[in-house]
Amino acid sequence: MTEPDYQALIDAPTWAFIRATDDAYPPDTATLTVADQRRIYDHMCRAFFRGYPAGVTAVDETLAGVACRRYPGAGSATVIYCHGGGFVVGGLHSHDDVCAEIRGTTGLTVISVDYRLAPEHPHPASFDDVVAVIRAVPGPLVLAGDSAGGNLCAAAAHALRDPRILGQVLIYPGLGGDRTKGSYANHAHAPMLTKDDLEFYAGIRHGGVAPAPGDPTVSPLQDRDFNRLPMTLAIGAECDPLHDDAPAYAAAIQKAGGRAHAVTATGLVHGYLRARATVPRAAESFALITDTIAAFARDTWPFGATP
Repeated sequence: MTEPDYQALIDAPTWAFIRATDDAYPPDTATLTVADQRRIYDHMCRAFFRGYPAGVTAVDETLAGVACRRYPGAGSATVIYCHGGGFVVGGLHSHDDVCAEIRGTTGLTVISVDYRLAPEHPHPASFDDVVAVIRAVPGPLVLAGDSAGGNLCAAAAHALRDPRILGQVLIYPGLGGDRTKGSYANHAHAPMLTKDDLEFYAGIRHGGVAPAPGDPTVSPLQDRDFNRLPMTLAIGAECDPLHDDAPAYAAAIQKAGGRAHAVTATGLVHGYLRARATVPRAAESFALITDTIAAFARDTWPFGATP
């Protein structure tokens, strides 16, 4: 198989972001102890922290026994945000400025979920925490999350089929696609995330025991029922082994008669949310994310006719 020409696919600002990320979070970090991974990841997140927009505040609280951070806003709907990090790293701090900017741009209240992490808390701990928070927050909801967080949003939507969930925005999510083909094979050695990284984190999430196939709490794409799911935007980064999960998931919802839209973030890599202030392509994608969250909160479908 021919390796993708990343020099052609990825533009100069994105390469600068990749180099800055590698400086803070070396590509071999997944081989270190979990404690070291968390320490390095936290350092990287601080290095990319953009601060809060004017007027945005946050307060930490506990919902259904789960630590959360609320960014108070207005509007009838609340955004529930689930952070990425391979189910192993990250927390309220790692996506603090992302959530603050979603609040600042949409005006909506945002609640970030500090779900339990593996290996101390293997699956289904993180899933259970997200479901518990969703159940505890009253009124209409929009779910949003990146990477592992996108998986948790979709898994919760499948489990609950709750009409209060107006929409979900899944950002380079891992949803349980076939790891032997497609983007998993074509982009197995992509910058920022490799197929080996995915295998490593999956092993930690499940305590080294392969999960049973077809469990939608692990792999929403493997569910047999795609009915009664919320409006969905699924975004795949072009240069990411997880890319194909986004269009496959949107297609499954569409086939069941639901409303879903898939977008490829051209030339972008896994983790590009941290590049939203320095990479024009990432800024454009983040604008789509916040515009879609705002539309879903109004119970509005912003993408025209769905095939």
